[in-house]
Amino acid sequence: MLDATNRSGGTATASPRATASELAPAPVGAPPMPPRAGLAARCRRAVLSPYARLSLLLALLAGAAVCVLLFEPQRLLTHGWPPQLGGAAAAAVFAVAYGLCTVAFVPRPLLNLAAGALFGSQLGLGTSLAGTVLGAGVAFGLGRLLGQDALRPLLRGRWLKAADGQLSRHGFRSMLAARLFPGVPFWAANYCAAVSRMGWLPFLLATALGSVPNTAAYAVAGARASAPTSPAFLIAMACIAVPALAGTVVAWHKRHHLRGR
Repeated sequence: MLDATNRSGGTATASPRATASELAPAPVGAPPMPPRAGLAARCRRAVLSPYARLSLLLALLAGAAVCVLLFEPQRLLTHGWPPQLGGAAAAAVFAVAYGLCTVAFVPRPLLNLAAGALFGSQLGLGTSLAGTVLGAGVAFGLGRLLGQDALRPLLRGRWLKAADGQLSRHGFRSMLAARLFPGVPFWAANYCAAVSRMGWLPFLLATALGSVPNTAAYAVAGARASAPTSPAFLIAMACIAVPALAGTVVAWHKRHHLRGR
């Protein structure tokens, strides 16, 4: 009756049933993304962004360096190993501490000397190599996980691109040369390899093999430090000095060659 009267009067009015359906509220799950979910997604993207991960890596490295300054692991050379630790347990603990110290930029020669002085030539060499591979793996993993995405877009210089291409295409050979060459800092090689596309296996294998000569020389020197005139100590010092001198000469000639170009 209401619809018919409205038609006769010339006035169009929606039926009560139509009005109720049009004014019905939308379902609760209709919005595509609630405000809270959108905020959580933006926060997650910000936390997981490449630059946030790079900032976390820098903070971790800075914290590790501060811990090294506070605890002074170089005191092992003067105070010796804690007496309550001995044998295989001491070697295992030292290898783990060695690896963490290399991540915190403690020079490996100092740690190699300490390993030789504490455990002798053979066990000191094995412990140092285990710590070297462990520290290199931790640094490589941190750099690959936290720094690669943020740093790769910055590889625009000619030298940086050349180094990245060399490490990516010839990973094992390049890393083996970097470990054998005494002028390349251990931590720098780790993080450069992490930014490149080098694989895990070539990196770790080249690190283990390339670190043997230099590590052995320092371990023997540390073990024979009490007899500085012994043939073993003198040979070890020669094995340390000759590669360092050769590396310095090569770096000097490369420097002049690059300036000339």
